[in-house]
Amino acid sequence: MDILPQLFLDGLVVGFVYALIAVGYTMVYGVLELINFAHGDIFMVGAFVGTEVLVALAGWGLRATADPWLALSLALLPAMAVAAALGVAVERFAYRPLRRSPRLIILISAIGVSFIIEDLVRLVETIHQGKFVLPVPTVFPDVYHVSVPGLPSPLTIKANSLVVVGAAVIMMVVLTLIVSRTRAGRAMRAVAEDPVTAALQGVDVDRIIALTFLIGSAMGGAAGVLFATQYTTITPYIGFLIGIKAFTAAVVGGIGNIPGSFLGGILLGVLEQVGGGFVGAKFQNVFAFCVLVAVLIFKPSGLLGQRVQEKV
Repeated sequence: MDILPQLFLDGLVVGFVYALIAVGYTMVYGVLELINFAHGDIFMVGAFVGTEVLVALAGWGLRATADPWLALSLALLPAMAVAAALGVAVERFAYRPLRRSPRLIILISAIGVSFIIEDLVRLVETIHQGKFVLPVPTVFPDVYHVSVPGLPSPLTIKANSLVVVGAAVIMMVVLTLIVSRTRAGRAMRAVAEDPVTAALQGVDVDRIIALTFLIGSAMGGAAGVLFATQYTTITPYIGFLIGIKAFTAAVVGGIGNIPGSFLGGILLGVLEQVGGGFVGAKFQNVFAFCVLVAVLIFKPSGLLGQRVQEKV
């Protein structure tokens, strides 16, 4: 039981990463009722772009002298831009032509896009680096040991963990304000409610859907950079498992509900870390999918989701 507070803390950090990725799933589902299974690989691309920037800074001798916040910003901005552009391209060329096709066709397209992105990254990185497993340069090297009254040993908190949590909270607040307070956000909500009526009211549905992919993918790219700096090694395969877990988080919280997805990511991260700490890290993935099955059985709409009638 002595390790429980540390496991809880570690779970919060990974949970915030899941939450940022889950938001991308829930935004797309809220507008299109489509599960974008390529979203996990967009997250992976963001991780590689950010890591390449940090590697380049280290190669130029600037990483040791540059301010950590500047280095992180230089990694985040291009990663978010590339991920956003990739998300828009996926929507335009892989999903939009199939929008009126059966759901199974779109699902197969999403899986195909996922494999294409994964293999392209493997090819590019193998040509560029001679390998596709990249070590990530350290950005925030400080580690704090915080003594808490009542605990026999101090908690270990990495500076980078605080950055991950802080950045996730800021991005979530900004996204919530965009969706609830801006004209584009109102248009997103209108398209999610009824795209036909929204179009009759003058909303450019295609543009709003592309904007939804852009925002969700940008957050996925940011999550990729934060994940890479936290866990120090990335491969082209990280997008699959992390993406599935983030999708699970979105379902747990209530897919289509942004606060619910955020809550689901945090809960999943904590349960996974705490459970893995007691039964072994190699079994921690079991907890994610046990939670998914339980939610689908007992509350299919998710913790904060609402049952809705199917649109006909």
